[in-house]
Amino acid sequence: MEPNGHGSGPAFRFASGFGKVCRPIRTFRLPDIYDPKPPPQRIPVAIRPPSPNPGSLQEPIHRRLSFEPEPKPIMRRRAKSLSSSSPKERTCRNMQVRFVDSLGLELEDVKFFKASEDPLVPTHVITRLLASAELASKKNLELSLPYFKPSFPENKGAELNFPESLCRQQVCLDQVFCSELGIMGTVQVLNLALEKEVTVRYSFTDWKSSADSKASWVTTVRRDEPNLESDVFRFHLPVPPFILQPGATLQFAIRFRVRGSEYWDNNDGCNYKLKCQTYKLIVPRECEDSLVHFT
Repeated sequence: MEPNGHGSGPAFRFASGFGKVCRPIRTFRLPDIYDPKPPPQRIPVAIRPPSPNPGSLQEPIHRRLSFEPEPKPIMRRRAKSLSSSSPKERTCRNMQVRFVDSLGLELEDVKFFKASEDPLVPTHVITRLLASAELASKKNLELSLPYFKPSFPENKGAELNFPESLCRQQVCLDQVFCSELGIMGTVQVLNLALEKEVTVRYSFTDWKSSADSKASWVTTVRRDEPNLESDVFRFHLPVPPFILQPGATLQFAIRFRVRGSEYWDNNDGCNYKLKCQTYKLIVPRECEDSLVHFT
């Protein structure tokens, strides 16, 4: 223990017992241990109140210390459309809209009906409406389908006098088939030369207008008599859907050209005629759902 040089009381000094290793000497004062000094009092710091003037030019401290850029006010502007029209047209409120196709033609068709005039509804639309009504009432669905029925034998080639008629006319109708795709049939002509042409002329307007359909060669028929060797040609007559109306009539005749001569088969001057009729088809229950989705 050594005397304190400051005279405030005894002090203890502890030294290490190692001679070669020197460590710092720490001094403890007994008055400080038994009579510690009170902690210093904190002096209150006066806080400046905020300025009552909101328009003060003094910048806040948090803005001066921040590195973020100062936000800019958001300016709202009214959008302006890029219009090439004149100011007079822009001020006009009554605007007209016109729909055209790629060729510039009108897409709309306005028709005014009189009080005594009924609008013409297409047949396929009426068929769908009737089918939906019958299915809704849980009745058996019946469809009326149009078709062309020939007024002459459909298989004239099977008749006994067919070879005689072929020898007399040089050309004869063989068979006719009617389907949804149109009228198809075959014609037999005498093999008078290698080059020959077979054409079917037909009309839906009682010969007020007509069209020609060229037949194509199918095969050669050889018989016992060499003079009755014939060629078979196939033809097809397209039938537009709007023609399939009850009462419509199709007429046709066959022309045969060979060696500069022309021969006709027009059913002995009466033409071959087919009339449009309808037949009823009862749809099974298991097919009604698929028919509704199809229509």
